[in-house]
Amino acid sequence: MMAATRIDGDDPSAFFHAPVMLGEMLTALAEAPGMVFVDATLGGAGHAAALLRARPEVRLFGFDRDPRAIAAAEARLAEFGARARVTHASFEEIEAALDALGIEQIDGLMADLGVSSEQLTDPVRGMSFRASGPLDMRMDPTRGETALELIARVSQDELADLIYEFGEERASRRIARCIKQALAAERLADTLDLRRAVVRAVGPRRVGGVDPATRTFQALRMAVNGETSQLKALLAFARKRIVPGGVASILSFHSIEDRAVKRELFVRGEWSPLSKKPLVPSESEVETNPRSRSAKLRAARRVEADEEPEA
Repeated sequence: MMAATRIDGDDPSAFFHAPVMLGEMLTALAEAPGMVFVDATLGGAGHAAALLRARPEVRLFGFDRDPRAIAAAEARLAEFGARARVTHASFEEIEAALDALGIEQIDGLMADLGVSSEQLTDPVRGMSFRASGPLDMRMDPTRGETALELIARVSQDELADLIYEFGEERASRRIARCIKQALAAERLADTLDLRRAVVRAVGPRRVGGVDPATRTFQALRMAVNGETSQLKALLAFARKRIVPGGVASILSFHSIEDRAVKRELFVRGEWSPLSKKPLVPSESEVETNPRSRSAKLRAARRVEADEEPEA
């Protein structure tokens, strides 16, 4: 477990992440009758603060791997005092963190798997091709390899495979070749150089309004942050630690995440889904927050071992 971390010189109020599908998230968690909840992705603490206001009896243990998110969450949740505990940790570290705090089981879990607006718009993060920034892409800039280090380490075939797997990019072979060529020619200094390498491979045409580099950037970000293994750890934690009757409510933003969440929350004898299909944001929310348009919320209640799940 890592202790809560604040980066010197950062203004916590600068970290902003609009809570997506807030009403739907709170409605799902209202199905959980207990008092101990976990927010696995605190971000700007929008979901967490709303839950604590709506449920005065609740104690919340909040986690995030991004030190700037932790700083923002600490500031925003200070009004709730001891009811809110904030810890810097990845999904894989949550179980050990709760053990250290003496928490054996929880009643509810929420997670928003999306990348925050602050992470996307800050050029220093290197997650966007809209401005020049370093090829970093780490959620936690205090540890792990950067995107540039990953590109340099893996072979061209391995790079193509991860772009295909995590970005669902059909042109992954051509893209990987152009990225490696740019690296060898010392023309891969920043995010704009990476986008140029992708465009050389597939052309500048947008498909359905989506930039041609979008899938490659997504794939590299997911690989750098180990997002699939982290999600697997979170889902295993949910099954192990949520009490019967407790609820897991998870927001995903692309098909790879949604498929993993669906596979877990539809396991008969373990979960009873609160809806057969995922909930999606309203038209008014999408209009207000366009980044919410791809969100899907799946929630399920833990069942007793011998309980018959709902049809």
